[in-house]
Order: sequence, then structure tokens, then C-alpha cells
Amino acid sequence: MCHRMSLSAHQKRNFLAYLQGSVSCSDGEAMELLWQLRAQRRQSSPELPETVTRLTAPDGSILYLVGTAHFSDSSKKDVATTIRAVQPDVVVVELCQYRVSMLKMDENTLLREAKDINLDKVQQAIKQNGLMSGLMQILLLKVSAHITEQLGMAPGGEFREAFKEAGRVPFCKFHLGDRPIPVTFKRAIAALSLWQKARLAWGLCFLSDPISKEDVEKCKQKDLLEQTMSEMIGEFPALHQTIVAERDIYLTHTLRQATRCVEAPPNAQKVPAVVVGVVGMGHVPGIERNWEKQLNINEIMSVAPPSRFGWVLRTVIKGIMMGMLGYACYRAGGSIGRALMSLPAVQSVLENLRPPPA
Repeated sequence: MCHRMSLSAHQKRNFLAYLQGSVSCSDGEAMELLWQLRAQRRQSSPELPETVTRLTAPDGSILYLVGTAHFSDSSKKDVATTIRAVQPDVVVVELCQYRVSMLKMDENTLLREAKDINLDKVQQAIKQNGLMSGLMQILLLKVSAHITEQLGMAPGGEFREAFKEAGRVPFCKFHLGDRPIPVTFKRAIAALSLWQKARLAWGLCFLSDPISKEDVEKCKQKDLLEQTMSEMIGEFPALHQTIVAERDIYLTHTLRQATRCVEAPPNAQKVPAVVVGVVGMGHVPGIERNWEKQLNINEIMSVAPPSRFGWVLRTVIKGIMMGMLGYACYRAGGSIGRALMSLPAVQSVLENLRPPPA
């Protein structure tokens, strides 16, 4: 499903107040004037950046798909140029509800957040996604943090630019178009063997290649984060399938939903929509391939229940943690050991060590 964040209500009130303060007219007339004002601003044959792909829906609606690099100033400019030129009805970005907070954070806060991978973040990721998927999320955050540290630039600038520019367009709605990240991580982990998980984790842990801003711009043909991940997961086709190909399908689905006809004031007549989609450059070819296909979203949203082997693996990891805790208790002395063992977190671990029903 497409998650919607309507920006039009606040903008409508501001424009209506302006219009009604300068022109004597009803709300309906003011809305129509506002609609006409946007129509005048919309360019019929805009000159857009080379990173923009134009797709057409069966009902005549138009999608302007902006392919971006997630760590690029020029991508932010491409997004702003496109939205200002076409004055869209809807803007769709490659984010889900779990990552929407980056839209309202300033650059400095995001830089600190990206670099600060602490125990709280690890615990939150594991609680939200489960042990293996949570750890994989932390490792992928480490990749993003590595790029952030190398460039001194926080990710998602093009999405924040889209959010800001959409708020300046009358009647424009803002949609979140990506598959929920917990689903992606859980499906990705389920597709790997234990050995593959270990090899991927090792590669992510020791990522240290230097990256320059010139490298980012060279990667405009393929988003830098996507390219870094593709190079690391190239030997794991199943992982590429879940992280890239399945999200291509999901993004295509939400973009097609956004290109439905819209109602024009004052008589609610249905007219073709104009939509701007903002996605990583690596997703553009897949969206183009899927644009006219019949898509089944249900089959890429399911997550298989954890296997008994997965439970054994989690138990082994927790057992190691308990062994380390026991040794710490021994070294600390009996009274401190008993105090540690009485902590709720420790009791929870002990409770979870019980085997599941057969």
C-alpha cells in the first residue's frame, strides 16, 4: 500500500487566505483560481535533467521519474528543477514509514545520527526486525555511515528536497513509495544460508574503501549506495533479488497507484495526473521494465516464520552472551553476580532460552 502524507491542506489554507484577502470570492472560486494558478506555472514541454525518465499511464497520466544518487548535491537540484517545472499533483519518494524521520531532520543532525551507531540503535533494530535482520540493518547502516563520513554529507538530501518543494505546490500530495524496511531485511536474511550471512557480514564490517564526491557524480548512472551494495552482494543473487528487484516491483506498484486521475475543481472532473517519482538511479531500469506488467505485490510482502535452525542459532548466540555474563559475574564476586542476574534484561534472555514447542 502507498503511505500518504498530504501537504496540500496547509498550503491550501495559506493560498486561500491570500486569495480571499485580495479578491472577493467564495471558497470554491478561490480553489478554482488556485488550480488555474498552478496550471499556469506547469510547463507543458519542460526541459528536464538527463536523469529524468518520462512514463505514461493508460489514462494519460504522466510520471516524471527522477533517478538520483543518495549522496549528491546535483541530484537535489534535479529534483527541485523537475518539481518546479511540472507542478505535480503527487510526489512519490523511495522511503517507507520506518525511514520518514529523515525528512524533517536537519543535515547536521542526520550526520551525527549516521555516524553514531550505538548499543541503543542495535537493540532497537533487533527489537523491530529480529536478531539476524536487525544485525543486518545495523551493518547496512555502517555502510551508509562510511559513505557519510567519507563525504561529510548525510543521505536522503534529494528526499528532503522533494518534501520541501512539494509543500510549495498547490494541491500536491506527498507519498511514501518504498516497501517497509523490516519486510525487506527479513526476506533478505531468509534468502541466505548461514555461510552467506557470515561472508556478507564480514564484508560489511570491514568496508573501508575511500570515496570522493567525484566518485558520487560518476555513479549518477547507478546510485552510490546501490552500487556499493551490488558490488558486495554480487555473489548472492538471492540477496540482490530481495533488496533491488523486489523493491523495483513495489516501487512500480506505488508509482502506478499515484498516477490515477485527479479531481479538478469546481466540478470534480477527472483529469490525468502529473506525478514526480524520486528514486535511486539503480531502480530506474527495473521500474521501466515493470511499468506495463501485471504485478503481484502480495508475494513479495510475505515473511516466512523463523525455522528451528534459526532458533538454534539465536540460542547459541544468547548462550555465548550468557557465558560471558557468567564469567563477568564470577570475576565481580557473588553479590554483584546475583545483582546482575536479577536484572530484567538478563531474566528475559534466560526466559527466551527455553526451546520452542515442537
